[in-house]
Amino acid sequence: MRNNTLMTDFYELTMAQTYFHDGKENEQVYFDLFFRKNPFDGGYTIAGGLDNIIQYIKNFKFTNKEIQFLRSLGNFCEEFLQYLKNLKFDGDIYAVPDGTPVFPNEPAVTIKANIIVASIIETALLTDFNHGSLVMTAAKRIVHAAKDKPVMEFGARRARGVESAIGASKYAYIAGCVGTSNTKAGMDYGVPLMGTMAHSLVTESKSEYDAFLSYAKANPNNAIFLVDTYDTLKSGIPNAIKVAKDFLIPNGYPFKGIRIDSGDLAYLSKMARKMLDDASFKDTKICISSDLDEYTITSLIEQGTPFDTIGAGNNIAAAKERVGGVYKLVAVEEDDQIVPRIKISNDAIKTINPGYKKVYRFYDKDTGYALGDVIALSDEIIDKEKYTLVHPEQKYKKQELSNYEVHELQVPIFKNGKQVYRQPNIHKRRDFSKEQFDTLYPEIQRVTNPHEYYVDLSEKLSSLKQELIEFYKVEEVDPPKVKVK
Repeated sequence: MRNNTLMTDFYELTMAQTYFHDGKENEQVYFDLFFRKNPFDGGYTIAGGLDNIIQYIKNFKFTNKEIQFLRSLGNFCEEFLQYLKNLKFDGDIYAVPDGTPVFPNEPAVTIKANIIVASIIETALLTDFNHGSLVMTAAKRIVHAAKDKPVMEFGARRARGVESAIGASKYAYIAGCVGTSNTKAGMDYGVPLMGTMAHSLVTESKSEYDAFLSYAKANPNNAIFLVDTYDTLKSGIPNAIKVAKDFLIPNGYPFKGIRIDSGDLAYLSKMARKMLDDASFKDTKICISSDLDEYTITSLIEQGTPFDTIGAGNNIAAAKERVGGVYKLVAVEEDDQIVPRIKISNDAIKTINPGYKKVYRFYDKDTGYALGDVIALSDEIIDKEKYTLVHPEQKYKKQELSNYEVHELQVPIFKNGKQVYRQPNIHKRRDFSKEQFDTLYPEIQRVTNPHEYYVDLSEKLSSLKQELIEFYKVEEVDPPKVKVK
């Protein structure tokens, strides 16, 4: 496994040296990784990237190679470099499993570690979470918009680098895509491999018919022809039908399908379906592609477009959005007590929720739907019979809950530096992702104008937050403390 320990912002190391010089290398701190806004103006975010986070933490170490590089920079004292040589992750990590719907401001990952380790790992954790969650969310939106139409992920060539492409194929499959064109992802993760052909196979040949015939002979059990190289209706589909009649059917092979990658997909698909049906190929499938996103797919379905499968790439592997995860210190340990910390901003959304916390989700016992989440301090006990969700800012907005089950969202990943979480295989994670998404009300799932999901603060956390905001407006005195559980 590649050592990515130095996948950190340089200032994290200069801050780490500062902590070392101040004798704080044993100070235990708590960080939350969360985001402030759902991407795509959507109603949810699907958590991803935990598998990469686990691998990064397991391989976290400073070898002679890293130490030599840092020494060559001339910024670090020898005592600090020697300290780094023995540094390892020996803290705790709690996180929501990949595939879990998560919402703004609730901790998706919580880290307890010494201040130096906790600082250095920030960049890698954010990178893995932000990328994994963006791809998972983008893919889930497209899969959901497609309803019962299978979505194939074709985005490797549009991704932001090789590793990003492989990860995108993996996360797209977990989020519900049926397969990928990315052969490396198929080998590494067992993602089903799928695909058709490129236009170059047609333009290289003397004629479109010759290209289709050659492809059919070389791939007789997977004959799916790309029909829009020259003229979809006048050339592409007629030539595909002719090859099917001349070679595939006489030799006992199926005419599996055609793919349309440009033009008016609604009109061309309707005409293609008629042409295929008239030629007695009613079982031949139509695949559509061409920079499809959830909005275009929704429109095509509303127009009654007769397609069978979707090839989506750009808007999954290179989605034009970001998750915007942040990593904030929320507490430190002093004299066997947890001392909450807060960052305050004139922009209310950037004032963080302080303290060591847990997130709980309420589910309706009858329907299984998620009713809302509450962020609470770690020592709080959630009533299992009745609970009132109160909006964090607009206190008049309340929801009285009863007849529910409540579950903690985060699970332990590392305890005292040891991995305690066993990551399910990719197929089980895919099933889990679907199960979790199905707990969201349709109003939360919808692509446009989704309903806002309830994420509230417990009364105790809300009071603590307000107390700290008021405290930091006046003279500096000792902030409130709570016992370590």
